[in-house]
Amino acid sequence: MKHGFFKVATATPRVTVANCRKNLSEMISLYRKAKDEGVKLLVFPELSLTGYTCADLFYSDVLLSAAVDALLDYLDETKSSDMISIVGFPLVVNDKIYNSAAICQKGAILGIVPKSFVPNYGEFSEGRYFAAPSSEIEYVTVGEEKVPFGKGLVFCCKELPELRIAVEISEDLFSPVPPSVYHTAAGATVIANPAASNDAVCRAEYSRSFVETQSSRLSCAYLFANCGDGESTTDLVFGGHSFIAENGSVIAERAPFCEISAPLLISEIDVKKLSFERRRKNTLVPDVSGYQKVEFQMKLCETELTRRIAPNPFTPDTEEERRERCDHILTLQARGLKQRIEKAYAEKCVIGISGGLDSCLAILVTAEALDMLGRVRSDIIGVTMPCFGTTGRTRSNAEILCAELGAEMRCVDIGEAVKLHFSDIGHDESIRNVVYENSQARERTQVIMDIANEVNGIVVGTGDLSELALGWATYNGDHMSMYGVNGSLPKTLVRHVVARYADRAEKEGKEKLSAVLRDILDTPVSPELLPADENGNIAQKTEDIVGPYEIHDFYLYYMVRYGFAPDKLYRLARYALGDKYSDEVLLKWLKNFVRRFFAQQFKRSCIPDGPKVGSVALSPRGDWRMPSDASREEWLRIAEEL
Repeated sequence: MKHGFFKVATATPRVTVANCRKNLSEMISLYRKAKDEGVKLLVFPELSLTGYTCADLFYSDVLLSAAVDALLDYLDETKSSDMISIVGFPLVVNDKIYNSAAICQKGAILGIVPKSFVPNYGEFSEGRYFAAPSSEIEYVTVGEEKVPFGKGLVFCCKELPELRIAVEISEDLFSPVPPSVYHTAAGATVIANPAASNDAVCRAEYSRSFVETQSSRLSCAYLFANCGDGESTTDLVFGGHSFIAENGSVIAERAPFCEISAPLLISEIDVKKLSFERRRKNTLVPDVSGYQKVEFQMKLCETELTRRIAPNPFTPDTEEERRERCDHILTLQARGLKQRIEKAYAEKCVIGISGGLDSCLAILVTAEALDMLGRVRSDIIGVTMPCFGTTGRTRSNAEILCAELGAEMRCVDIGEAVKLHFSDIGHDESIRNVVYENSQARERTQVIMDIANEVNGIVVGTGDLSELALGWATYNGDHMSMYGVNGSLPKTLVRHVVARYADRAEKEGKEKLSAVLRDILDTPVSPELLPADENGNIAQKTEDIVGPYEIHDFYLYYMVRYGFAPDKLYRLARYALGDKYSDEVLLKWLKNFVRRFFAQQFKRSCIPDGPKVGSVALSPRGDWRMPSDASREEWLRIAEEL
């Protein structure tokens, strides 16, 4: 449970309809397996003690009494564990039968939640047997216990305040206003759904979309535990299709008709992340009227992670998803730039072309924007500005790229201008410090700004999100432009978008364009502000200085998107990237990331306009408002203690 991770499971036991003893035996077996796996919340399907398809047998005293007796025996099994388990059974209250779920822990029932909506249409005939509950919470006796009974119960963990569990049952989810809407307004972060949803054509996609959407709109975790093998097939077939979702993403799924050898679906949810998301969005209006909070205690422990943590969170997992995302991103960038060109009445677009990755994407975006406007690509002026660190490879790639795109190419050698500037300010050019580097960057910016003025154009910026996070830009140098098309793309994603463009070019028969794009992708990332080595190769490699962008983009995503502290970032990085980087490397660059992220905020406070393309962006106007002089000490203290 450290860092908010909480191990949960859904169970799909093999049911024997109307045989509570047999069902109890199956459920106890799964309970023990879940306990051995370290599960802290286990959800059984709807009416799991009796089976969902008992029909008129639900009226029988024999079945109703057997269900309660089985529940009491189940409680005996739970005495030695603080695991919460949710068990479905029929309960009689004041001569009415309720489709209910008992929330059990340590040999006791914490509360009983009845099904809110009792369907009576199509294949559902629950209205024949079960009553719909009132909104009042009352106390009922089960065995010798008096326990709260009602739909307005939220179960809250004293040791982990972000863990707050509520229950809605099966069809409740598919109602016009599901109870979970009110549950989450009352504070619940985890919704458990003991379900009995039959399988049918397209039903799997239908159910998955509901669970994903509900967990997204309510910023909650959602456990959908569905019944399966053994339920009556008189009219329906039940496939046991179950999910564990978190904030809009299904993180674990039991496919329909999965083998009975896999009855447990186990994963971990992050309740601290959910709590952060609620604070950030501030769209859930708190309303605890009609609700009762039931506290429980649970020993805090280290939760072993088994769920997937994306090592490259900005990029999708599958090739098809990556292609779709890259195409969408390119469209967003080009659409944004298209409007800026129109509204600025720009006759030309000026770009500093270095032969590197970021300027490559910027000119591709500009070409797309001009195509949308129906204008010629010669309205792009690509300016290469060789100086002390420029290599033949990057200069050649810049020239080929401009030629293949149909852009005008200009070359302005800035070497003499920079040397004159050194003389003006009294800087010894043999001292290759920040003055030596930044003078070149600012001279390049001055050149393209002045060319833009000359041709009534705008400067299209090339800097990306990773550089903004680290402050890896020269203030009022490459930091500045008239529209920054790459400003919300991290370096890892820039690479994928350029690669996608190269694939498209190859398919369209533009082999030379595809080849130069691939060579740019293979070129080490560098500002080329220090002289090349003796072989004419790039000597100044950015990732040798600030660290691998793959690591920094990982830290950037999880810190900005979910507010994770350095110790949690480090834990997740070890889990997701540990097969590629050592602990020492991950920790070294974590500390560096924290230092630079705080120290370089002043650069982000005045960045140019640019299109937002994803959920993480650092624009001071909409996404990231942070004082430039904010202290980094608390974050660094945590990092230093690791």
